Amino acid sequence: MMNVSVSQLPGIGQKITLKTAEDSMLVVIVHHTGKRELYFFDDVDSDEADFAIDLTADETRELGAQLLGATYQPVNANQLKMFKKQIVIDYITVTEKSSLTHQTIEESEVRNKTGTTIIGIVQGEEMIAIPEADRILEPGDVLMAIGKKDQIAMLEALCKGEE
Repeated sequence: MMNVSVSQLPGIGQKITLKTAEDSMLVVIVHHTGKRELYFFDDVDSDEADFAIDLTADETRELGAQLLGATYQPVNANQLKMFKKQIVIDYITVTEKSSLTHQTIEESEVRNKTGTTIIGIVQGEEMIAIPEADRILEPGDVLMAIGKKDQIAMLEALCKGEE
């Protein structure tokens, strides 16, 4: 079990100490200025950190999101097998003939028409994760969509202009 303690550092900010079950320790110092220092001690009793890094507020939030599983959530093998049978993630290119071109995601009603959800768009070199509803779909856009196999097939037909 992880043991967490918080203490005030007058004139500096706050110190958060996380001791793990394996007797290692992570210390985060959050300065009043917003700067964060992260220290890792392989041994709780060590006086000197094995690793130290400075992080901005944004970097700290991103690290926190990653640790919480924002982009990757491990699942157990049985859940994954069931999930894989039902849910598909596929990349589909929007063609010039598609009725989706030059429409926003919202206007295109992709979700209502197909049941799929667009979770990303690859536009040339740019990758847009979780695009906004007002994002305009252009020919050549590669949609990263999630849905059941038949829903993905419907989206594919829409993107090819075969609806």
